[in-house]
Amino acid sequence: MTESGSGHRPPSFAELDALSTEELRERAFALARRRRDLGFFWSVFRHLPNADEAAILDGSPNAAGPTVDEAVALWREFTGHGYEETAPLLRAAFIDYLRRA
Repeated sequence: MTESGSGHRPPSFAELDALSTEELRERAFALARRRRDLGFFWSVFRHLPNADEAAILDGSPNAAGPTVDEAVALWREFTGHGYEETAPLLRAAFIDYLRRA
């Protein structure tokens, strides 16, 4: 039994590290959806390739269209498994989030 008394033991680092990055993403996203944790999703998007390009949008009313387009492009890139050089950072973020479950 855990200290919280819930009986739920978070997965070990070794258990999580043995999973693919995509499996980690799926599990972390499912948990974040259940928790309605928008902060987690935002932190992940900030680490994606091309996130810097989306961050330069100023959020003004005239930028609403490009903001949506950039968010959709980031999502497509992310779900297309284009982790590139950010894979180790994203894996660490997913594992950390799941360990704190």
